[in-house]
Amino acid sequence: MLEASNNNELPVIPGKRYFTIGEVSELCGVKSHVLRYWEQEFSQLKPVKRRGNRRYYQRHDVILIRQIRSLLYDQGYTIGGARQKLTGEEVADDNSQSQQIIRQLRDELEGLLVLLKSSS
Repeated sequence: MLEASNNNELPVIPGKRYFTIGEVSELCGVKSHVLRYWEQEFSQLKPVKRRGNRRYYQRHDVILIRQIRSLLYDQGYTIGGARQKLTGEEVADDNSQSQQIIRQLRDELEGLLVLLKSSS
């Protein structure tokens, strides 16, 4: 679902466990108020809430947000269409998300390898 070209435009997801809404906003190219709205529209998107209702997103949330962004902004889906596509894919092919994560990790590692080779 995430196009390789779209992934190259977005920054690499750091190897952290939790991300603030500001960090996710930068990582996904979406403003924070849009992220809060998407939480209401997409039941799969449930960041952990801590002190003072602060949101903390995990890596799988960031990947899901990138999928939603791709569906809405790049592929032209409506909110309802994107919601239907995500729920349909989760039921039909649970393995797809794992493959996407593996693909993204491979891309990130290849990018790191290029950086390491260029610095030496």
